[in-house]
Amino acid sequence: MKNLLLAAFLLLLCGVLPAQSSPASKRADPLFETVSRLDTQLFDAYNHCDLPTFRALLADDIEFYHDVTGLMIGADNVTNAVRNNICNKLTRQLVPGTLEVYPIKDFGAVEIGAHRFYHPGDPNNIGEAKFIHIWQNKNGTWKITRVLSIDHHAAN
Repeated sequence: MKNLLLAAFLLLLCGVLPAQSSPASKRADPLFETVSRLDTQLFDAYNHCDLPTFRALLADDIEFYHDVTGLMIGADNVTNAVRNNICNKLTRQLVPGTLEVYPIKDFGAVEIGAHRFYHPGDPNNIGEAKFIHIWQNKNGTWKITRVLSIDHHAAN
């Protein structure tokens, strides 16, 4: 039995067995469409300093992990950080073709992608980072419970 499990694990690593999950299709998958729409809604609010809409998409106990600034907990803290550090200072744009969405059984979805940050007063100052959002779906209401914002660097 131990040898059979080891063989199955090695085959999975080599790509012989099908993966257990794969990104939702970008064209016709309802989950991909839902999370893509939520991403657009979240960052439209972020870009236009629509803090009530932004806050409504965050779970009260959100954990936001940022490679430069560290951990922030709580939707009010995250919203206040956007108010104080983002509003009228920069905008975010999803890097085309980078969005991936994976289902999380009986919970929601994980969203992975890359985005760029533009500083309106300095068009040459463009940052880029990767992100992972964990979305929870409770009775049809989607909220972000966890964020990882990593690999911040100047865009090439």
